[in-house]
Amino acid sequence: MEKKIITGLMAYGMSGKVFHAPFVDAHPGFKLHAVTERNQKQAEDDYPGVISYNTIDDLIADEAIELIIINTPNYTHFDYATKSLSAGKHILVEKPFTATSAEAKELFELADRMGKKIFFYQNRRWDSDYTAVREVIESGKLGKLNEVHFRYDRYRLAIGPKTFKEEPIAASGLMYDLGPHLLDQAISIFGKPETFHKILGKNRKDTKVDDYFSIHLGYPNSVNVFVHSNLLLVDPLPAFVLHGEKGSLHKERTDIQEEQLLKRMKLSDSAYGIDPEGKEGKLTLIDEQGNKTVHSVPSLRGSYLPLFEAVYQSIVNDVPYPVTQDQVITQLEILEA
Repeated sequence: MEKKIITGLMAYGMSGKVFHAPFVDAHPGFKLHAVTERNQKQAEDDYPGVISYNTIDDLIADEAIELIIINTPNYTHFDYATKSLSAGKHILVEKPFTATSAEAKELFELADRMGKKIFFYQNRRWDSDYTAVREVIESGKLGKLNEVHFRYDRYRLAIGPKTFKEEPIAASGLMYDLGPHLLDQAISIFGKPETFHKILGKNRKDTKVDDYFSIHLGYPNSVNVFVHSNLLLVDPLPAFVLHGEKGSLHKERTDIQEEQLLKRMKLSDSAYGIDPEGKEGKLTLIDEQGNKTVHSVPSLRGSYLPLFEAVYQSIVNDVPYPVTQDQVITQLEILEA
């Protein structure tokens, strides 16, 4: 690729090290030019030659940077996105994009005025388990769907140290943390729901924010989609459960990319993105005579590199980015309701 997009990374903590820097570095169309590190300076050890700025304002002011990745706490997204766009940068923003749909629309208008592009980091569209489930849905094997469940559960009894997730401020709580992943996966397949209903819960001792949510999305033709998340689930349920007129599918959450990246596995490793054996989904089909057959559904190979390829193609060749503004507005309208 002749064109290299000069890229800046706003934070080099866990998300910067795991979800962004390895992919920017691996993709031939990007150059990881600079990061922000307020305290420990570690990026240069991992990526020799990268500039380490002390402040985000210094990063934004770097005239060489064309694309800024905003991977800072949720409540800062709107402010930093505004500053970055105003400085003439394209932006890739982690979920949730903003706290409200009104903020999102304001940023869309600013990007249009500046002639810059906004990209949404919805990486879970490229998880190995989700892509396998989506392939089954699109194959039509289940027939007309009637009930769909997407879950993202954890067990974390203690109140976490990240105040932007645990204090009652803008875009805090479990719904704004994991809700964007689940809602994006549902919306990307089924579109904008006709109706929705939310249930929130606070179950951990002394919690100030929601640590449980269940959202029902109603679609035409009696297709009911539920997204759930619970921080106190000791024995996790299947992440994906789908029922249709011709069969049912059960699939665990198995994407291994985060675990591998935390262990510093390279994207070029032949084992990268491949789930371990024994984690296949279970597809049960029934024929017109009532005979049931059970089939194994292996995960597809996971990789977040296609997300960065989509960003590259949009900037360089004006190819539409797969996560659309309308989809993000729908997501935010549900989160903020």
